Amino acid sequence: MVLERSMQSLSGDAVQLNEQYKDKVVLVVNVASACGLTPQYEGLEALYKEKQADGLAIAAFPCNQFGAQEPGSAEEIQNFCSSNYGVTFDLFAKIEVNGDDACDLYKD
Repeated sequence: MVLERSMQSLSGDAVQLNEQYKDKVVLVVNVASACGLTPQYEGLEALYKEKQADGLAIAAFPCNQFGAQEPGSAEEIQNFCSSNYGVTFDLFAKIEVNGDDACDLYKD
């Protein structure tokens, strides 16, 4: 199952997904800060604020595989998301989402 694993948060902590998101609807997205779709952060945050009380959780996984559009460090990503889009949903450590080194979360 997708949520039966541990992933690293953007701050470096291990997160047991099945515990963190127990009884929640989870939207898993890969994101990038220097991409044409970067404004998705604004829409995701609005959706999260609107539906969080109803059990929605958002788990965002930065990825630098597509045109090197997420080159920043964890701290840079956090600062960018907070200061530009007020992101309060969960951000995780940068991962790969395809290819031989794809994170198991994206292989399931």
